[in-house]
Amino acid sequence: MTSPQPPSTTTTTTTTARTSSTPTPNPNRPTDAAQGALFDAVATEHGVIYGYGVVSAHSTPDDNDLVAESMAQHRERREQAIALLAARSVPAPQPAVGYQLPLEVSDPTQAAQLAVRMEEDAAVAWRAVLEQATTGADRTFAVTALTQCAVLAARWSQVLGTAPVTLAFPGGTE
Repeated sequence: MTSPQPPSTTTTTTTTARTSSTPTPNPNRPTDAAQGALFDAVATEHGVIYGYGVVSAHSTPDDNDLVAESMAQHRERREQAIALLAARSVPAPQPAVGYQLPLEVSDPTQAAQLAVRMEEDAAVAWRAVLEQATTGADRTFAVTALTQCAVLAARWSQVLGTAPVTLAFPGGTE
C-alpha cells in the first residue's frame, strides 16, 4: 500500500534521518473480510487527511479551494465510515500521530503529485471495500467513495497538466 503510513517505533539512520515506514499490524483489525476492508479504508482516510495538510502547505493559492474541498470530502467520508463500523460494534482504527508520505513535497507540483497519489491510494482502499461488501448499502457507499476519489484524482491531474486525467478502472490495475 502506498498511502501515507504511520511511522514505526524503529528509527533508521540515513542522510535524512527518516523513520521506517513499515506499519505494525493492528490487533483490532476485524478478521471478517468486509469489516476488515472498511477498517483499512478508514485507516487510509486518516492518512489522506494528514497528507492533505502537507498538500495545503505547499499548494498555490489558486488550488486552495480544491485542497479544502478534497479534505472536506475525505473527512466526511471517514466520519461516515467510522459510523458504519460503530453501528456494527467494530472499533475504528485510530489515526497515527504522524505518517511517512510516499514522496517528498517541497513545491506546488509535488503537492499536486501527492494529492493524485493519495486519491489513487484511497480509490484502491474503497475498491477493496466494494469487492468485499456483503450488503447493498456498503456497495453503494463504496462506489460513491471510489467515484469521488477518481474525480478528485482527475481534478488534481488537471492541475498538473497530465494526460490522461482519468483511469479506466480507478482503484485497480486493469
